[in-house]
Amino acid sequence: MDKYTQKKWDKAAPHFDMMAGGGAEKRWKPFKETLFSNMEGNILFLALGTGLDIPTFPKGKNISAIDISPRMLELAQARIDEYDGSITAEVMDVHDLKYADRYFDQVFTSCTFCSVPNPIEGLKSLKRVLKPGGDLYMFEHTGSKYYPFKVMMDLMTQLSKRLGPDMNRTTVANVAAAGFEVLEVNNLFLDVVKTIKCRNPK
Repeated sequence: MDKYTQKKWDKAAPHFDMMAGGGAEKRWKPFKETLFSNMEGNILFLALGTGLDIPTFPKGKNISAIDISPRMLELAQARIDEYDGSITAEVMDVHDLKYADRYFDQVFTSCTFCSVPNPIEGLKSLKRVLKPGGDLYMFEHTGSKYYPFKVMMDLMTQLSKRLGPDMNRTTVANVAAAGFEVLEVNNLFLDVVKTIKCRNPK
C-alpha cells in the first residue's frame, strides 16, 4: 500500500465533495451516464472516492469498487447504501490488486489515472484482473498537446500533485503502453477531458 498517496487522499476527503461535486459533476453527468451505461457482468470500478459517481451508475449492477483512501470510502457509504444494486467497496491500491487473474468482465475508471503514482504499472495491474476480450472504460482528464495549455498544465502539476492529481498525464499513451488495444477516444473538452474505451486483447 502506497501510504504517501493514501495519506494525501485521506487529507483531501473532507473537502472533496466541495471541490469536485458542484458544477463539474453537473457538467459531466450526461457523459458519465452514457459511459457507465455499458456496465455488464462482473464489474470493477476505481477510484470510488466519496461516491460522487454512484448516481450516474445504471441500476441493478454488481460492482466491486476500490479506493486507496479509507476516509474517502467512509464518506461514500451513504451513497453506496442508496444505490439500487450491489456495490462492494474496499480499500485497495491499484498497484496491488487482491483479485484473481481474469476475474472481471469490465473495468471502469473515473478521474483515476491522473493520481496513480505509476500509471502504466497500475494499468497493467488492471489488465491482469480483466478477462481477455474484456473492456476498460475510462472517464479521465489528461494533459494537452496544444499550446498554451500544455505549458500551463505542466506548471500547474508542480503544485497540484502535492495536494491531489497531476494535470498533465498522457493517459491514452499509457493505456497503449500497458498492452491495451485503444478502441475509441472521445474528447469532451478540448483534448483534456475525455472518455477512452480500450480492450484487453485475447
